[in-house]
Amino acid sequence: MHAMILAAGQGERMRPLTNTLPKAMLELNGKPLIQYQVEYLVHAGIREIVINHALFGDQIEAHLGDGHRFNADISYSAEMDEPLETGGGIFRALPLLGDDPFIVINADVWTDFPLQRLPVNPDSHAHLVLVNNPSHHPGGDFALEQDRVRNTGVVRYTFSGIGVYRRELFSGSSGGVFPLVSLLQPAIAANQVSGEYYTGRWLDIGTPERLEILRNQFKK
Repeated sequence: MHAMILAAGQGERMRPLTNTLPKAMLELNGKPLIQYQVEYLVHAGIREIVINHALFGDQIEAHLGDGHRFNADISYSAEMDEPLETGGGIFRALPLLGDDPFIVINADVWTDFPLQRLPVNPDSHAHLVLVNNPSHHPGGDFALEQDRVRNTGVVRYTFSGIGVYRRELFSGSSGGVFPLVSLLQPAIAANQVSGEYYTGRWLDIGTPERLEILRNQFKK
C-alpha cells in the first residue's frame, strides 16, 4: 500500500518560523516533523511513500533522500513555489501512487492513530478518520452516521487529515489548484465516503503556539 504525506503548505500561520524553511521541517525534540511521519508510516508497515512539497521543498528532499535509511522508498511530487492545495496536490501525485487505494496524511498532524486499522480496500471512494473538534475549529467538518460520512448532522467532527482514497475519487478532475473537500462533498452526498471516529491523541500543529504545546509535552 502506498501513502502520501502532504507537505506543500506554505506555513503562513507558522511565520516567522517558516520564513526560510518549510513547515514540515520544523523540529520537535531535534527531529523534523516530516521525519516523524515517515517513521510513523514505516512502523505501520507502509514503505512506499510519496511526499509533495513546494517552497523550500529541496530541504525536505535533502534531509530524507530516497528514504532508505528509514527503511522506506520515498518519491517526491514537486509543486514549485505555488502549491496546488490538497486536492490538486494529490491529483498531481497520482502517477506515483499506484493503482490500489492509498493513504494520505497531513505532515502537520500529531497522532497515535493506529494506521494498521485503516481499510486496505474500502467499499467507498474515500475513508476518513474524524476526531473531536479542537478549540480553534469548534464547528467541525463532517458528521458520521454509523460508518458513513455526512456533510450535515447534529454532531459534527473534525477531519483528522488521515484518509484512504481510491483513484475513482479523482476521476472527474483535470488538475490544477483545488481543495480536497471539493471532491469529498459530492462523494459524501453520493454515499461514497466511509469514516470512523477516533478519540485518541491528535493535534493539528498549525501555529507556533500549538507546536510549543507539543514541544512542552515532550519535555515531561
